[in-house]
Amino acid sequence: MDQRNCSFWPRVFEADALSDQVEFDVIIIGAGAAGLMCAITAGARGLRVCVLDQNSIAGAKILISGGGRCNFTNMGTTPANFISANPHFARSALSRYRPQDFLALIAKHKIAYHEKTLGQLFCDGSARQIVKMLLDECAAVGVKILLDCKITNVSKSDAYRMETSRGAFAAKNVVLATGGLSIPKMGATGFALDVAKKFGLGVVQPKPGLVPLKASAEELPFYTALSGVALPAVAQVGKTRFAESVLFTHRGFSGPAILQISSYMNAGDEITLDFAPGQDLLKLLKQRRHERPKAELKTILAEFIPQRLADSLAQVQVLEKIAARLKSWRFTALESEGYAKAEVMVGGVDTDALSSKTMEAKAVAGLYVIGEAVDVTGWLGGYNFQWAWASGVAAGQGIASS
Repeated sequence: MDQRNCSFWPRVFEADALSDQVEFDVIIIGAGAAGLMCAITAGARGLRVCVLDQNSIAGAKILISGGGRCNFTNMGTTPANFISANPHFARSALSRYRPQDFLALIAKHKIAYHEKTLGQLFCDGSARQIVKMLLDECAAVGVKILLDCKITNVSKSDAYRMETSRGAFAAKNVVLATGGLSIPKMGATGFALDVAKKFGLGVVQPKPGLVPLKASAEELPFYTALSGVALPAVAQVGKTRFAESVLFTHRGFSGPAILQISSYMNAGDEITLDFAPGQDLLKLLKQRRHERPKAELKTILAEFIPQRLADSLAQVQVLEKIAARLKSWRFTALESEGYAKAEVMVGGVDTDALSSKTMEAKAVAGLYVIGEAVDVTGWLGGYNFQWAWASGVAAGQGIASS
């Protein structure tokens, strides 16, 4: 997406026209979902707002989300859909900016959408519509956006000062909205975490979340042979369970149920998969074999599971063992596919250091942290976008009222 060719490009200003240091009421570092929503909220309240981003386009991760259609929220969003060391932290922001509030913005811009499943809302058209909507809203309230801007240092005396590749900037308030470590090819870095640590904020150890899992070297040939096979399942680690589809890959397992469970597990944890949830599979298989005594076992199995998986398991030739494995398939994930394939980062800036109402650091006036950089991680299905919108609004309102 070449934003220079879009209608909003003239509203992005160039450093060439700036003096030695430009001052704003608030500088937001990161032109993603949370950062842009924060900018809109603060700008609408009359604040002078500048957004800085090292990428050449705004909303880069928005553009690739949901297969290019952006799963922009989930109608079933509750605090229970998020992982955090403090499970109550997200409650305030989520209660004050709900999915219905974002839908009102969608309606204002006449963006068509549909519900795919489980409350997940997607654009009928393209994720570009969401980015354009956010940038148009920014332009309407006078927000300045500077892209291709690498920040080399953040310091504070009377105000915050940003040293960048495009000049120096100062502001009374600064918002860290650069996201987490997931998808480094999109420019993800640990910048927000590094700045938070610099100012004394604690960080909950980050790890990849919503990420495919790898099989051990010994099991890899088996999974590689089944790559592409998908079927419904219940995935469980500890007491956490998700009932969605599972996909065999050439490296191990993926699919919604695996991505969900990955955020709750650590390397070496054992995952249990039930490929026949709610069914007495052994009883059903014995019944079908009685009804079709001449049918091959793989043919009978294929009535319940995909043919390739049936062919592979039929080699065992013991019905009881096959049923037991399908009902309780044990998989030890020694590692995930890492941040390169992770949709989110689990962990981040410790919520104990932040106000749940305004997202401001309790001990550092004027420093705010929002979105993925905070130790609040949503499930798969639009929840992380809703947290981005809600935390961005909370910070924008907090800055305006400070």
